[in-house]
Amino acid sequence: MSENPSQYPVSGAGLGLRRPLADKLMADPPSEIDFMEVAPENWIHVGGALGKKFRFFTERYPFVIHGLSLSIGAPSPLNEQLVLDIKEFMAEHGILMYSEHLSYCGDDGQLYDLMPIPFTEEAVKYVAGRVRRVQDILEQRIALENVSYYTPTDTSMSELEFITAVLEEADCDLMLDINNIVVNSINHNYDPHAFMLKMPAERIRYFHLAGHYVEAEDLRIDTHGSAVDKQAWDLLADAYAHFGPVPTMLERDFNFPPMEELLDELRRIKALQLQAEQAEVANG
Repeated sequence: MSENPSQYPVSGAGLGLRRPLADKLMADPPSEIDFMEVAPENWIHVGGALGKKFRFFTERYPFVIHGLSLSIGAPSPLNEQLVLDIKEFMAEHGILMYSEHLSYCGDDGQLYDLMPIPFTEEAVKYVAGRVRRVQDILEQRIALENVSYYTPTDTSMSELEFITAVLEEADCDLMLDINNIVVNSINHNYDPHAFMLKMPAERIRYFHLAGHYVEAEDLRIDTHGSAVDKQAWDLLADAYAHFGPVPTMLERDFNFPPMEELLDELRRIKALQLQAEQAEVANG
C-alpha cells in the first residue's frame, strides 16, 4: 500500500471533460466531481467560446491532462513542439500533471489508434529515453498508462514485465487503468487481480475507470462508450483494498447517458473509496 498521499496530484473521483457534456455541466456544476481531465490536444490553442468554456471549468476544478498523440513508442522523432505546447498549456491553466499512453499512434502520420509496443528490452530502453526527454522539457515527472491491446507484436517480455521495466528505466510514474487490466486479462488470458497487485504502488498517481464492449466471451473492446461493468468495479474495490483510496477518473467518450447516470458512477467510486478509508482506520 502507498503510504504517501502527496504522491497524488488530486483526490476523490474525477470526470473526463468532453465537449458534449460541457453545457450540461456548466448549467449545474456537480459537487460529486472532485477533479477533471482532458486530452490536451483537444484544447491547446482553442480560443473563443470554447476557450471560455474550458476556463469556466479550470477555474472551478483541479485538472490533470491525458495525452492522445505524443506516440511515445513510435520510431519517428519525438514531437518536442507538442511537449512545449503542453508545458505552456499546463502553466496557463494550472494543470497539475500530465500522463500519456504507453503505446504509439503512428510513424510519419497519425493513425488515431493506440498500437502496442513490442515487449522487448530494446523497446524498454528506447521508450524510457524518450520519456526522460519529455520530463526534461516539462521539468516535471509524467505518468504512463497501461494500455489495452489486442495482438502483441513481440512477447519476449510479458506485459507486466514490460510496463514495470519502462517505469523503472525512465523513472516516471504510472496512471493505472483498471478497465484496461480487465480487458487485457480476458483477451490474453491472465489473472487481473495478480497483475494489479504487481503494479508499483509508489509510482501510482491516479486510476482510470471506464466501460468496454463485449465482442465475445473471450474478447473485450476498450471503447469508453458504456457503463462500467461488474468485473471493473470488483477490481477497483480490490485495488482500493491494496493501494488505498487512490484518486479515480471516470472516462466516457461517447454514448453519453443522462448526467445522473454518470454522477451515480462517481458516487459509487466515492463509496468504494470511503470503504477503503474506513478499512485503513480500522486496521490501524
